[in-house]
Amino acid sequence: MIDMLIECGYEKGTTLFGYGYDFRQSNRIDKAMDGLKLKLESAYKASGGKKINIISHSMGGLLLQCFLSQYNDVFANYVNKWICIACPFQGAPGTINDSLLTGLQFVYGFESFFFVSRWTMHQLLVECPSMYEMLPNPGFKWKRQPVMQVWRKTSGDEEMVKLDSYDSTECIALFEAALRNNELNYNGKSVALPFNFSVYKWAAETRRILDNVRLPKSVSFYNIYGISFDTPYDVCYGSETSPIDDLSKVCHTTPQYTYVDGDGTVPAESTMADGFEAVDRVGVKATHRGLLCDKTVFRLLKQWLGVNQKSKHSMATSKVMDVFSEPASVQITAKDALMYRKSAED
Repeated sequence: MIDMLIECGYEKGTTLFGYGYDFRQSNRIDKAMDGLKLKLESAYKASGGKKINIISHSMGGLLLQCFLSQYNDVFANYVNKWICIACPFQGAPGTINDSLLTGLQFVYGFESFFFVSRWTMHQLLVECPSMYEMLPNPGFKWKRQPVMQVWRKTSGDEEMVKLDSYDSTECIALFEAALRNNELNYNGKSVALPFNFSVYKWAAETRRILDNVRLPKSVSFYNIYGISFDTPYDVCYGSETSPIDDLSKVCHTTPQYTYVDGDGTVPAESTMADGFEAVDRVGVKATHRGLLCDKTVFRLLKQWLGVNQKSKHSMATSKVMDVFSEPASVQITAKDALMYRKSAED
């Protein structure tokens, strides 16, 4: 995507800027908010006072929502268009619920030997405020509430097996029980890593803020979301034939998922539910990360930003860009990808 934007004529430091942030931290910490404010101001000045077009991906959309809650007037003064890609507006139920219990694996196959293991990632994510902020929104009207389930072996005179279910609110009790003995071994010492209630309370306040964000009327909003990939929704641990007798063992259990439509990470139902008046919402057949290099997404970006690709050479860069051109027509044909449109009128 960055190469494509450069090939459309944008220049680093003049019309192309990036904003990096620590994905482990909360989306509303002062450092991130103040840093983004300074970045918008500097980009605005570097462009000669032209308003900025922002492209965000995934959690970057939540960070922008938090920024809107604090600096709505600044956003209105500096931003022309906001193109949001694959943002978990209402959370990522299956992915995040399970990541807090068994971890998250980004790379599979042979390459996984050279990346952080699922369990090591789990020990990190338990302490990440951003993960708690992407838990499924309990106040959102899901078509069907996401649940976590555990096949349990009950003790007593007669041993029985039952299936316990936890909704978006009740799952906190499961997190607490499953993580009560969780520890990290570091330099020969054991460090307790239980479910962090302080972080959870902070994240609950973040959710309240996100639910009340308002987009300035002067800003045009566009939403691209992934479709046609099985996306984790409900998570189940154990089975009827192999139930779990101690909830702390959940963290060492291979989960089973039920799936819904989405990008493989975030359900389309969540990414579509931005709560804003959108100029356009488009579903593209691509994975969560695949959207960043998808040809249909590129065509949409060029259409909405009013730009055309000028060259085919590749340039190494690690920055995101802001663009300032007026819209121009770009044709997108049906054969490019399976794609659904949901307009603001819908």
